[in-house]
Amino acid sequence: MHDYVFIENMANDVTNNNMNYGDDNIRTLEGVEHIRLRPGMYIGTLGKGDDPADGIYVLLKEVVDNSIDEFSAGFGKQIQITVNEKEATVRDFGRGIPLNSVVKAVSILNTGGKYDSKGYKKSVGLNGVGLKAVNALSSHFYVEAYRDGMCSYAEFAAGKLVQDGMKETKEKNGTYVKFIPDENLFVDYSYNLEFVESMIKNYSYLKKGLTLNLNGTPYISKNGLLDLINEKMSEEPFYAPIHISGEDIEIVITHGNSYGENITSFVNGQNTRDGGTHLVAVREAISKTLKEFFKTYAKKDFAPEDIRQGIIGAISIQIQEPIFANQAKTKLGSTYMWNQVIENEDGTHGYDVGPTIRSFVNDFVKTTLDNYLHMHKEIIPALQAKIQSSEKERQEISSIQKKTKERNKRTSVYNKKLRDCKYHLKDKLPAAKEDLREQTSIFITEGDSASGTITKARNAETQAVFSLRGKPINSYKESRKKIAENEELNLLINALGLEEDIDDLRYNKIIVATDADDDGMHIRMLVLTFFMKYHPDLIRRGHVYILQTPLFRVKNRNEVRYCYSIEEKDKAVKELKTKVEITRFKGLGEISWDEFTGFIGKDMRLDKVRLSDEEPLADIMEFYMGENTIDRQIFISRNLRSAQELEDVNI
Repeated sequence: MHDYVFIENMANDVTNNNMNYGDDNIRTLEGVEHIRLRPGMYIGTLGKGDDPADGIYVLLKEVVDNSIDEFSAGFGKQIQITVNEKEATVRDFGRGIPLNSVVKAVSILNTGGKYDSKGYKKSVGLNGVGLKAVNALSSHFYVEAYRDGMCSYAEFAAGKLVQDGMKETKEKNGTYVKFIPDENLFVDYSYNLEFVESMIKNYSYLKKGLTLNLNGTPYISKNGLLDLINEKMSEEPFYAPIHISGEDIEIVITHGNSYGENITSFVNGQNTRDGGTHLVAVREAISKTLKEFFKTYAKKDFAPEDIRQGIIGAISIQIQEPIFANQAKTKLGSTYMWNQVIENEDGTHGYDVGPTIRSFVNDFVKTTLDNYLHMHKEIIPALQAKIQSSEKERQEISSIQKKTKERNKRTSVYNKKLRDCKYHLKDKLPAAKEDLREQTSIFITEGDSASGTITKARNAETQAVFSLRGKPINSYKESRKKIAENEELNLLINALGLEEDIDDLRYNKIIVATDADDDGMHIRMLVLTFFMKYHPDLIRRGHVYILQTPLFRVKNRNEVRYCYSIEEKDKAVKELKTKVEITRFKGLGEISWDEFTGFIGKDMRLDKVRLSDEEPLADIMEFYMGENTIDRQIFISRNLRSAQELEDVNI
């Protein structure tokens, strides 16, 4: 089997502050052992299944991607998928893995059929790694390949081969995979079928003619990305969606009343939730093309940010051998449509480099979108009116913000509310640590006590603190002009760097940190409503989080435990047994700053705020922040624990 050499420095080899480095430090990892040792290198976050980016969904995607690649190559029009809480199966009707290569294909790194780009010219699956990662990270993995009346099968446990063989079969050609993610790695995990369904729907939109059957329900699309946009829109668009497509590219765009931009992106069928070079290219191309069109057509010179405000759309491109910026394949890093090594006539090697993704997308949009507008002039008035409305509002807001900013400078309010991190004070940051952009975060909290605690406990190099004064206004009920005139939210916009464009965001993570009581929950919802309505891209791009802090401290003479729920508290009391002392934290300010350091360090508990494409944004805000309804009262009573309830527990 293929060997992977791994050099290990063990802490217990340290003697007299010197590392004893010899032959015993060299280990040879066989098969897929390295994947089990370093799973994050291959699938990103492990998780428990409560986030669509968690590892168990990456494993499922790796299997389905291989079946999608078979369909794209012209083999098999149906994929059958079953998923329960712990187990998943995938059956396709493609060509099937070559029978004598089944074991190698799922257990030996750098073995696969996609390297030369002949069998799979525009593949999603990662060359030579996908099924190996699934196998390595599963407590049980079983595969069958069917070809011309014969079946080759193999069974593995934690990446180790248990049995394999060959037998006759009446099954149609294709591949069957069953796996159970290893609970030693994915602790307390379970599949969320809503996330799985969303994944399967996206596959159907991107692969017209393919039927994906999930737990007995078929998913098939006739109109590709147009079906996706029509289904995800929760508001009436200003004009019928523009649907344009060509070789290796498909785009749908329209405009709605929501703020920000909502463009879903795909590469070779892969949902790139974090965007990448293709999303940057299409944003630029749409802005540039519409700007030039209206210059000629209406003698109007619109700013790109006004053109993109409220845009709803999707882009899908097909490229050869895509390079992703992360193992989860959620962000495209490729610069070119293809970039392949070729052998010259004299035996030397060179590169066959295609057009850049930027130029490819720009040329397509420039020609096709311009032609579309000239052929469908009925949509031009609505499109122009929307852009002009965004322009007028932006200019009004800009004027208000400028005045507010000058006033804030004079009163020094801004400096009092924001305790910035050293990353943004370059003269105080060591030159060697200027690459910490991804680690920067800002805590949004309320009150002097809580903000003071977090300020003392934070890592001042990368963590900033913004202190709210009381409850912010309900943004759902207010106009954008009213928001711009509000000092509290205006200062927050300024602190985050959102005055012009989301690309100017100063922090990678925005962390809402409020007390775990009714008032804290209300403040949290008011802040999230502000982001959802006026800066939804912050949430769509994964920048917004909620800080989880302990409700109780349970200790005896020998041990201290911090508990985040009544259930955790009860368990701790039972296990610590005698002379147990319980402290109920009523607010962030009641936790000492030295204790708080442990809650916002490397083990910080964060809940990422998500916006699902299947959940209409307007409906979400209406439910939580609109008129008080019986449904909301019932929801709160069932899901939120009040301060009184926490006080009444047996401590």
